[in-house]
Amino acid sequence: MRAIIGRKIGMTRFFDDAGKSNSVTIIETGPCFVTQIKNKDTDGYDAVQVGFGEKKEKHITKPLKGHFAKAKVSPALLLKEFRDLESDEPLKPGDPIKQDSFAAGDTVSVTGISKGKGFTGVMKRHNFGGGSVTHGQSDRWRAPGSIGSSSYPSRVYKGMRMAGQMGGKTVTVKGLQVLKVDPDNNILIIKGAVPGANKGIVLIRK
Repeated sequence: MRAIIGRKIGMTRFFDDAGKSNSVTIIETGPCFVTQIKNKDTDGYDAVQVGFGEKKEKHITKPLKGHFAKAKVSPALLLKEFRDLESDEPLKPGDPIKQDSFAAGDTVSVTGISKGKGFTGVMKRHNFGGGSVTHGQSDRWRAPGSIGSSSYPSRVYKGMRMAGQMGGKTVTVKGLQVLKVDPDNNILIIKGAVPGANKGIVLIRK
């Protein structure tokens, strides 16, 4: 498998064989299992639906109970579809998704939801420099300045960098390196930072 779902545990440092200290992110990548195989004949497209984690049965709806029972798997915390998932062997519902295709030295892309920063100003959100602090300046140090034109076009252009909600968006970081794979504990150790807060769900693609 060239992709897997995981949960960000947190960051620490990892000493490689040469004794060099690396900032790394610990990601728990299991349990993952196939819950459904979709094809063009029945669904209109080809895809593999993968479940991650475990959820109490009392917290899922009846349709999902039947869905998981059909695949003969326990209720999953999250369902994700992969349209371009590659596998050496044909997949079927109930098959576990393991770290077999990942090894130390591999380059991966990690997708997650970035930390939400709330409503922020232009200096924090867009790295503006702020206004002058001299010549009688009183309350405009962190203001954006002029945002519009005069009689023409008499409006604010779309895409103008202004204050607003920051973070909480889907972000992909490419070119990260796998430093260690621990299949016994379903752990991947990836060099560098990945999007999202601790315990956040991430998607790892080889």
